Amino acid sequence: MKPLYNGGVIQNGEFNSGLMGWSTYRNIKAAVSNSPSGNKFAVVHSAGSYLSSSGKFLPSHSVYQRVQMLGDMHYSLSAWLQVSNGTAHVKAVIKAPNGERVIAGAVVAQSGCWSMLKGGMTAYSSGHGEIYFESDAPVDIWVDSVSLQPFTFDEWDAHTRRSANKVRRRTVRVVAKGAEDKPMAHANVSIDLLQLGFPFGNAVTKEILDLPAYEKWFTSRFTVATFENEMKWYSTEWSQNQEDYRVADAMLKLVQKYRIKVRGHNVFWDDQSSQMKWVMPLNLAQLKAAMQKRLKSVVSRYAGKVIHWDVVNENLHFNFFEGKLGPSASAQIYQQVGQLDHNPILFMNEFNTLEQPGDPNPVPSKYVAKMNQIRSYPGNSGLKLGVGLESHFSTPNIPYMRSSLDTLAKLKLPMWLTEVDVVKSPNQVKFLEQVLREGFAHPNVDGIVMWAAWHAKGCYVMCLTDNNFHNLPVGDLVDKLITEWKTHRASATTDDKGAVELDLPLGEYKFTVSHPSLKGATAHTMTVDTSSSVLEHTINIKS
Repeated sequence: MKPLYNGGVIQNGEFNSGLMGWSTYRNIKAAVSNSPSGNKFAVVHSAGSYLSSSGKFLPSHSVYQRVQMLGDMHYSLSAWLQVSNGTAHVKAVIKAPNGERVIAGAVVAQSGCWSMLKGGMTAYSSGHGEIYFESDAPVDIWVDSVSLQPFTFDEWDAHTRRSANKVRRRTVRVVAKGAEDKPMAHANVSIDLLQLGFPFGNAVTKEILDLPAYEKWFTSRFTVATFENEMKWYSTEWSQNQEDYRVADAMLKLVQKYRIKVRGHNVFWDDQSSQMKWVMPLNLAQLKAAMQKRLKSVVSRYAGKVIHWDVVNENLHFNFFEGKLGPSASAQIYQQVGQLDHNPILFMNEFNTLEQPGDPNPVPSKYVAKMNQIRSYPGNSGLKLGVGLESHFSTPNIPYMRSSLDTLAKLKLPMWLTEVDVVKSPNQVKFLEQVLREGFAHPNVDGIVMWAAWHAKGCYVMCLTDNNFHNLPVGDLVDKLITEWKTHRASATTDDKGAVELDLPLGEYKFTVSHPSLKGATAHTMTVDTSSSVLEHTINIKS
């Protein structure tokens, strides 16, 4: 493809003018090659054959370009990459003006075809920067269609707001009609939002069962709950053959009273350190039997009661079950869960796919490959799969977050941010707002759940309240965003044709119509969803 944004600040990003504007490190030889179709691209030869003074191989490098960068700017990066043989993990690196080496994205590049890398970074100071691509594998890196596009913070935020308004709101035309189908001119219409359409939730702990203040605080804000630990295998069968679901059952009963939906978290966790002591010495046959019992027990118990299952948690970072059962273990487990519970979306829940471009395990291209492995397994074509992105941030790289969401959206699956938190720092509130706004505004994100479950002895990373359930600053931010996302006109008056046009957040509504010709007000409910684009909705009222 052509470079995005015509290359932005990159000079000669398509290499149609040879290597003009580009250089190489360590006097490595570079050239411009041509494909049979006449496309030109940069090749660095024998890039992985150079030894350092200590005798170790140095990373393979592409050509690089010096660029003038401005402070307080977001930069979106894209490029097309190929390697000379096999496959290789290739990173995009930007040397920022302050000297920091920023990994701005990564992709698994292949020989024989081009792979697109999308990423980005934020520059906080002005000056010269450098952009290049590198790999720890001894390969030649081929590069084409490079783009680095700057955006001011205001430009970026304005796009976020426009996108949020486009995907989370709709304009609807409400028409009130009375006897004999006559329009009710100048009627008063009161608008009450019963529930916001965008699912926004939080993790919750068993302490909610004994603390009415916790119950009130949680249930008055969130429409989705994830039990932090209480559904996990180690919580329900800590000792072999001694299952106990009483806590999870009680929590489910409590949140269901408030129409709060529940994510099933999780069937299995691929992390070896999260297995019970009794699981570790089991032989293969015993492990399979224990897993079958667990899977059937938890999935059958909560079938029809959860909207999602995190099936094999964090299976890009860890491989306990694959190591025991083989590389198809995840795909087989997804299949069995789908057979027992047909309705929930089966999520692949993973961390650092959005948060850390320097983590080689969960980069978007590897996430996509693992998901495709699961859904291409024989018998899995009909599974309802979903993309779960935990989103545990320290300092968010917002351009990288957006580009990763774009890449994952190509799977065309439901996509949720499932465990959002930000580590404590002077910028915690600011960073959390950036992450939540970015997720809310992205057209392919279908819901957000935070990982801010309350504990008396301290939360995992981020608490929203103190121990009296009074909001901390991050809690105030969450309330501010919920209020903003729910904002709509409280009342309106119909025109001469009995109609009124309303800009509304997606959700469930109650409309109450009052008119001098009516003995009393009449209420009517409706749902405004993504199909409600300039939809005319008629309220028929019997006088």
